[in-house]
Amino acid sequence: MERPGAYSEFWPFYVREHLRPATRWLHFIGTAGVFGIAAATLITGNAWLLLAMPVCGYGFAWTAHAFVERNRPATFTHPVWSLAGDFHMFFLMLAGRMSGEVERHARGPTLASITDR
Repeated sequence: MERPGAYSEFWPFYVREHLRPATRWLHFIGTAGVFGIAAATLITGNAWLLLAMPVCGYGFAWTAHAFVERNRPATFTHPVWSLAGDFHMFFLMLAGRMSGEVERHARGPTLASITDR
């Protein structure tokens, strides 16, 4: 299989890189933190807070990949699509629909199997 050429092709791979619920919840916490930091920045007017956004978001996500999912984050191969995937997953989790996506896309190649070529 070739590298994904569009986000719609990337999404199933992204889902398979986040099969464990703990991985998804750590991503969720990090993304919620990013929204919280954005709100705090708007409320306080302190733009320095923006520096904490990637630390919070990626800190939780990369911890999840290292210690829970035990795979390499998609951030390193598809940074823009990975960020879009984080937000996509966050809102699906808020809507209670992410488990259905996992069931639908659980089988198939992983990002590592197509990017190591």
